[in-house]
Amino acid sequence: MRRKVAAGNWKMFGIKADLTEITAIAAAADPAVDTLICPPATLITAAVPAAKGTVLIGGQDCHHLPQGAFTGETSAAMLVDAGATHVIVGHSERRRDHLESNEMVRAKAEAAIEAGLIALICVGESLEQREAGTTLVAIATELDGSLPNTSTAANTIIAYEPIWAVGTGHIPTPDQIAEVHGRIRAILRQRLGDEADGIRILYGGSVKASNAAEIFAAPDVDGALVGGASLKASDFAPIIAALAASA
Repeated sequence: MRRKVAAGNWKMFGIKADLTEITAIAAAADPAVDTLICPPATLITAAVPAAKGTVLIGGQDCHHLPQGAFTGETSAAMLVDAGATHVIVGHSERRRDHLESNEMVRAKAEAAIEAGLIALICVGESLEQREAGTTLVAIATELDGSLPNTSTAANTIIAYEPIWAVGTGHIPTPDQIAEVHGRIRAILRQRLGDEADGIRILYGGSVKASNAAEIFAAPDVDGALVGGASLKASDFAPIIAALAASA
């Protein structure tokens, strides 16, 4: 049985005063599921005690090398040292704004795993690909290129985030979500064999309290990677509750 995950990506939001939201999320966490918050790197160390040992804390990105003259970058080892247990790699905003290739995402995931982090690898199609009917091809290309050979159920989570749904309020239908998650599972099995059945696959893209239960009812959906609705405990708590109810 795969343990479900309610993950929150705070993106470039959050200062010290917002750590009270992490404490409030910890109070709303359900022991039936994992709750993960990925705040800005500046908050990771302070977020760990605020999480009260109930919420896992992750990073939003890492460099693919362990150290070096890379101004402004953060290594996977630094995230571990700050108290993180997970790191997001390959988010569509990183792929778009920083021109990250599948090869780069894979190198970052490999670095994360080597450092002892759980790599949360994101894949997702554009609106143009969805309308052209090439979604499954696009997902297969991204996942196959981004997934390390060292991935296991213990060190890797996959997040399907259709780019056209991130922050737009638009989401695929449950059948469309199930189709993509099923394809992801099939690719994982081709690459990793039986190990693939233990890897969690999350859905991300405009997840909120009003649609969470419907999303979680879709086959092969093991949780969610949530953006804006994870910033406030009052918004995130109902999503956690809906996931726990589906567990």
